[in-house]
Amino acid sequence: MTLRTSSSAWVRGVVEMFAAEGVDVDTLFRDARLDIADLLDPAGRFSIDDVSTLWEMAVARSGKVTLGLSRELALTYGKLGVVGHAMMACPTLLEALKQLSRCMDVVSSAATFALVADAEGHWFELGHLGGERPVPRQRVEFGMLTMLGFCSWITGRKLQASAVEFVYPAPGDARLHAEAFGCAVHFGSTANRAFLRQCDLALPLSARDPDMAALHARLVEQELERLDNAPTSHRVRLLLAQRLAHTEPRRKDIAEALNTSDRTFQRRLQAEGTSFQQLLDETRRELAQQYLRRPRHSLRHVADLLGFEDQGNLFRACKRWFGESPSAYRTRFSVAGEASPQRLSAAGSRLA
Repeated sequence: MTLRTSSSAWVRGVVEMFAAEGVDVDTLFRDARLDIADLLDPAGRFSIDDVSTLWEMAVARSGKVTLGLSRELALTYGKLGVVGHAMMACPTLLEALKQLSRCMDVVSSAATFALVADAEGHWFELGHLGGERPVPRQRVEFGMLTMLGFCSWITGRKLQASAVEFVYPAPGDARLHAEAFGCAVHFGSTANRAFLRQCDLALPLSARDPDMAALHARLVEQELERLDNAPTSHRVRLLLAQRLAHTEPRRKDIAEALNTSDRTFQRRLQAEGTSFQQLLDETRRELAQQYLRRPRHSLRHVADLLGFEDQGNLFRACKRWFGESPSAYRTRFSVAGEASPQRLSAAGSRLA
């Protein structure tokens, strides 16, 4: 399985935000059995579950179920690193977001970022792949605020999304969400996403520079190559994730999409220690983790999204992946992100 990780730069920003909110981060790392010195390693990475653990414990210890729900905090502590510089040099906001979608792995290979066109603009969707722990809602909300705050910063405008949606159930009091995002916020949606209007996406960026854009693009590519020693496998996983919702992709079709022969395609994957079927199974497993944690996706719909012919195939795959049925797996994560402060505190104590 692919290990999904976040960059030390991104995690360092999150931890600095925890500290600004009164969390004792040295104790936090010690109790989470993580080395805080890893935050200073430019090439360091933290697993998706380690980052979720830090969020869970920080929420519990701060006593704030809305930890990080502040546009000012997100703008101050959300660190995109070299990817942010690459985005700033793009000609327009839309091109900057497209750049992010191409190189999100540098910030976090555990996070997904997708642009979905609409008649009046684009939705951008945030998600997470991999990991065995539920992804805390606070982690997602902070990521969304970071994206929107960064859009404002690189355009020099106070941009507001027209709408923001989360997969989580509505909190008891959503006023802080409305204040932080400055627009209508809806819950129980099918995706974590925000809508930006076409006029905002067309805004030119003040730091746009073709030469700098090319330079930072090369730096990003170098970082992607460093992160993934199997570039063909990485591209295959991306293509599979895009196509599974329509039908089960065939090896020949993926090879054609990569402009290579089927024989060469198989040889490259073999050299990287994997195969098409292994990558297909791994991609389905990661997507299943994401889809099954969304109650609004029926099991029939999940089977369709994974390219299975029927629910029976989904059931057998889940028993092999998780050791339990799709329904049992969903039940285990059904309260993810919705725990009370008391329950979160207890969880933090157990982790300690």
